[in-house]
Amino acid sequence: MSRTKGRRISLLRYWTTRYAVTLAIGLLVLAMLSVVWIRHTTLENKLDVSEFLAAELAIRIAGSQQEGHDSETYIDDDIIEAHDELAKMDSPPSIFITDASGTILSASDQKLYSKESFPDVILKRENDVHTFPMRDDHHSLVYLIKKPINVNDVTFGWVVMLQAENQFADLNDEYRLLALLIAGSGLLGWAAIYILSRRLARPISAAAAAANEIRNGNYGVSLIPSKVKEQEVYDLVTSFNDMAIRLEQLESIRAELLAGVTHELKTPVTSISGLLQAVKDGVVTGEEAEEFITISLNETERMKTMINDLLEFNTFAANALPVSTDSKELNSLTRDAVYEWNLARKTDRISVLFHPHHQDLFVLSDPVRFRQIMMNLLNNAAHAIEGTGKITVRVYDSEDYASIDVMDTGVGIPESEQTLIFERFYRGENKKFKVRGLGLGLPFSQLLARAMDGDLALKETSSTGTTFTLTSKKQR
Repeated sequence: MSRTKGRRISLLRYWTTRYAVTLAIGLLVLAMLSVVWIRHTTLENKLDVSEFLAAELAIRIAGSQQEGHDSETYIDDDIIEAHDELAKMDSPPSIFITDASGTILSASDQKLYSKESFPDVILKRENDVHTFPMRDDHHSLVYLIKKPINVNDVTFGWVVMLQAENQFADLNDEYRLLALLIAGSGLLGWAAIYILSRRLARPISAAAAAANEIRNGNYGVSLIPSKVKEQEVYDLVTSFNDMAIRLEQLESIRAELLAGVTHELKTPVTSISGLLQAVKDGVVTGEEAEEFITISLNETERMKTMINDLLEFNTFAANALPVSTDSKELNSLTRDAVYEWNLARKTDRISVLFHPHHQDLFVLSDPVRFRQIMMNLLNNAAHAIEGTGKITVRVYDSEDYASIDVMDTGVGIPESEQTLIFERFYRGENKKFKVRGLGLGLPFSQLLARAMDGDLALKETSSTGTTFTLTSKKQR
């Protein structure tokens, strides 16, 4: 049972078979409606032709009466042949000439009616077309068409035509043509969907095969978008290629970042071990030994900080670290964070300029998490500045959000690194050898900002500086 549920069929087979079934049902319904319509319209047309023939014959007989000819000689074979040509019947109708009372004076064929006269009630009915059951087969009908023979507005007799229903409704040619059209439409429709499905299935199959290669660790696959004409499929192919390139980049840096993180944690351990071993072995004594112990403690604190950052990031990423937002005034929050950061730094080579908004901006924020974000941004800005420089912090209003720009005059971020700066554990080339850390500052800050219904993004960067924008949702 589970094996049956898990069975899959190809896209080409799935679409073509289901389209063929749908097309067959649709054409069958169309054929049935067409048969009914053809039968009805053909019968109506043939009845009109027969009425015309009966009326024409009645006019001729009336003319012959005026000239004194015998009415029996006016069942004209030419008229019957003309009727057969117009109505396309295999056999001519039975034509009867009667007097005014319905007594039959002349008949071309009495297979359908063998009595001596027609009932007066039928002849005097208002309708010119009537039906009655066939003599030998009560399930079949005979059509009766009558027209009066009038001379000077006096009815001298009747022209009565009888035709079996199966002769009236002989539609074999029409049915054959309809069957040919239905079959041709079905074949053309199936061929069209087969060709289109095959064209669509090819790039999807190629993408599936390429995805399987990526799953197996081969990130060097690439699809060819130039052969694709459909916009949606082209977007799929190009997006897949971009994804493959990005996965290859991420896989490449993953090993490098893992080595970097291992190095960042191993280095202080090695340093602490060497320093303490020197003190233990008496290689250093006195003040120098105390200095070694102090360095070891500092390295221990630095390693502890990195481990805490890692644990806090993992905890927050697992939604286990709560964020409690409340209405806070953004100018005050930002001013306090900048002031605290200024107090903690030990150099005057960087000046910080703070530009508050001209009016109070109340936002939904967690002050503790906000402080973490601002400290990370200010630290990154300071690390980007070589020598002297300045950091500008500007608060401004942007519709539903209030924003903070943190601008530095540093060296900027290379274009190749701009899409990776928010990847966890990523550290740029200019930073990895100068600043100790795990590369979690920006990813963690972005997670915190989004948890408070805001965001953190790289606004712009160049060789003259970089600007990050922190947005916070305003309190209405």
